[in-house]
Amino acid sequence: MSGLIVERHGAVCQLTIDRPHARNALDAATSQALDQAITEAEADTTIGAIVLTGTGDRAFCSGMDLKEAERIGAGHGLIPGRGFGGITERKRTKPLIAAVNGTAVAGGLEIVLACDMVFAADHALMGLSEVKRGLFAFAGGIQRLALQVPRATALALIMTGEPLPARRFYELGLVTEIVTSDQLLDRTLSVTQAMLENSWQAIRNGRDLYEMATGMDIAQALAVGNVWGRATLNHADSREGIAAFAQNRPASFPQG
Repeated sequence: MSGLIVERHGAVCQLTIDRPHARNALDAATSQALDQAITEAEADTTIGAIVLTGTGDRAFCSGMDLKEAERIGAGHGLIPGRGFGGITERKRTKPLIAAVNGTAVAGGLEIVLACDMVFAADHALMGLSEVKRGLFAFAGGIQRLALQVPRATALALIMTGEPLPARRFYELGLVTEIVTSDQLLDRTLSVTQAMLENSWQAIRNGRDLYEMATGMDIAQALAVGNVWGRATLNHADSREGIAAFAQNRPASFPQG
């Protein structure tokens, strides 16, 4: 039995890690279930975005289930080609949004860093605690910190294993918004649903261009943007958006 709850809120798929007795650590079964649920959501044309959270208010995800790892060996939560929980190495087409309801450490923070937007409860703590267990965050945590966080701050997280408050991650630009615990999920779903009122095609294109641009120099990124942009100018969604503005009405974009 996996510890994952799958729910639908209109065009939003909500995935909840449901292992509060283990601080929502991922055992092998839950990691595989999470991978499968995201794969199915990616293939479902009626789903526009995925929200990921955890049960309770203590932990979002505390990484690998170390008790299971002691019994059967470490690494069973790593999905080949898609990383921890099927998330940290996955190539996605749809936004993945975290509602961090509590502590996110080790693989839990690696998952958070792989998400596109992050809403965090004001009491949440985040860190890479692997070093305390003789490990290091090779499944994406260190690599993403290297791209997004100043060296001294990143290395302190990596080498000490000590967590920082969510507000510090907000200051570093790694968290989108800090929310009170009782409003976290409602706020996350509200923003996600409002986002999906926009053109899904434009959301995908904007996200993909951002990801590509992070690995390019500005000249390359502008050249790719121009190619995509010219195609976008002739797309039905852009014609609808422009017409809606000119006619002073809400735009009506197709979903899927």
